[in-house]
Amino acid sequence: MSPVILFILGVVFVAIGIAVSIALHEVGHLLPAKLFKVRVTKYMIGFGPTLWSKKKGETEYGFKALPLGGFVSMIGMYPPNKDDGTVRPSSTGMFQTLATEARSMAHEEVGPGDENRVFYRLPVWKKVVVMLGGPAMNLLIGVVLTAVLLMGFGIATPTTTIADVSKCQVKAGETVDPDSADCRLTPAASAGLKPNDVVTSFDGKAVTSWDELTGWIRASAGREVSITVERSGTRVATTVTPVLSARPVIGADGRQAKDDQGKLLYQDVGFLGVGAQTALVPQPASSVLPMAGENISQIAGVILNLPARVAGVAKAAFSEEPRDPNGPISVVGVGRVAGEVAAMEQVPVQSRIGALVGLLAGLNFALAVFNLVPLLPLDGGHVAGALYEGARRRVAKLFGKPDPGAFDIAKLLPVTYVVAALLMGMGALLIYADIVKPVNLFG
Repeated sequence: MSPVILFILGVVFVAIGIAVSIALHEVGHLLPAKLFKVRVTKYMIGFGPTLWSKKKGETEYGFKALPLGGFVSMIGMYPPNKDDGTVRPSSTGMFQTLATEARSMAHEEVGPGDENRVFYRLPVWKKVVVMLGGPAMNLLIGVVLTAVLLMGFGIATPTTTIADVSKCQVKAGETVDPDSADCRLTPAASAGLKPNDVVTSFDGKAVTSWDELTGWIRASAGREVSITVERSGTRVATTVTPVLSARPVIGADGRQAKDDQGKLLYQDVGFLGVGAQTALVPQPASSVLPMAGENISQIAGVILNLPARVAGVAKAAFSEEPRDPNGPISVVGVGRVAGEVAAMEQVPVQSRIGALVGLLAGLNFALAVFNLVPLLPLDGGHVAGALYEGARRRVAKLFGKPDPGAFDIAKLLPVTYVVAALLMGMGALLIYADIVKPVNLFG
């Protein structure tokens, strides 16, 4: 299959995955709303003109022209107007909320029997459950996909099989012609080690993992030790003397560590000159939640520093500086990454599919965490409003004052407009940057 077709398939795979994730996010709002008897008038995927819809019961289900999100409309998201007692309709979709208010749609009258089915009359804990249903659904999807990735596909793990043997000893940043007199053979090349050799013992100790072997090599600088490999079914024994060499210090994020001045860190350790082949190794169920927690933590760190990260993207987009591979990207960037992963023909198909599954898992975690930001029109803003309402009522009760009633979150619409404008501006900037200065994840 051609790389172009593979690229397109990767983009389509992730696009469908995002659409399903958004649809299920809205289901996360829909189900608890119906469970709590709130009248839900619409469940829509996308925005703009309606392409198709069907009414089932009291809810209209459908698809709209712009597949950029979705929304669930519930009556009485806001308390009634004090002047006429009508209830303002709203929805869980942020752009639909803004459109509703901006176009000053007619106030929706509460029908007979609906007086207790409006959202604003729900107890605080039920409001929180409804609004957290969307992010909770994305978290669940992310955990399930992480489980599929780790337990089904596995993660790339170094094996004890040699992938390559470096011929020359070189310093960091140095290049040497292997056929020149300047080439000093590595200990592995001097010992005659070859690719596809399986290391079975080192210094008289059985080798069970590559990490274990690496540790022994690093600790054996300047000392001659025995090494045994299996080559095409034959046992081959020889000796090697690891040399002292400056190797990069790798941090917890898998990248080379830097000091306080930003300089790359190196350490002198024993060096042999071999690299390991990797294989996908399924992981136990106990590894799923820690991996999910690590992903969520990394995403939360990006979001907490989002203004600085976006400023970095803007600087890179309009200068010669490279993009931060750990910075935010738009749906355009996500699609490009998915296409590049799918088109890497040198990588086994199973690994590519696993990478795409992992990408979707990360996107769901990002959707969940981002929606928890306590600003309207995000879900977290509605949650914050409900919690404020609960706190206000508790304080009133504590001091023997009348119940202040439901908090009119519509009063925060000016802030909502500002936040929405900033989000749209950020989205436009990220899309532009992903077109003119895409993130390079593959070197």
